[in-house]
Amino acid sequence: MTIAVRLNVGETLSDRVMKVDHAGEHGAICIYTAQKWFARWRAPTLLEDLDHFLAHERGHRDLFGRELARRGRRRCRSYLFCGLGGLVLGAITGLAGRNAIIATTVAVERVVLKHMYAQIEALVGKDEAAVALLRHIIVEEQEHHDVSAASLEMSGFWQKIIDPTVALSTRVVIWLGMHL
Repeated sequence: MTIAVRLNVGETLSDRVMKVDHAGEHGAICIYTAQKWFARWRAPTLLEDLDHFLAHERGHRDLFGRELARRGRRRCRSYLFCGLGGLVLGAITGLAGRNAIIATTVAVERVVLKHMYAQIEALVGKDEAAVALLRHIIVEEQEHHDVSAASLEMSGFWQKIIDPTVALSTRVVIWLGMHL
């Protein structure tokens, strides 16, 4: 799989990957934060998992942020958009309850994992520091997906609505980040 991208002057593919993934982690933090606001009321049994996932996402954003600083690069133009979109998605799915929260995590992580594996494929032999960082983060993203998928009601209403909607919007956000 190839990664289509529009690079700014002096920017490498690795730089853009770090920027987009940093923005994506910010969006994930905002999703989980907003979901937690409503999970206290709508899905209290998910609070422990949400706290665990949120801690991972904060760590991922920090890792990408440090890598951007090391490279002398600014954050992605889509950073604030990812945050706002994450808050909206998290609030809507948090209000909808347990199955909507879980379905959102499964859909987002499925797309993110596919995207990160494609990034690794594109960067192997070109930027091993970026590849190592991505491989490290994939382990935790896979955990988020697997823990959530194991408790998802496959025939649930929310899974049928959220899966295609969230997957498509996640792909669009990634595409925008790679092209802005």
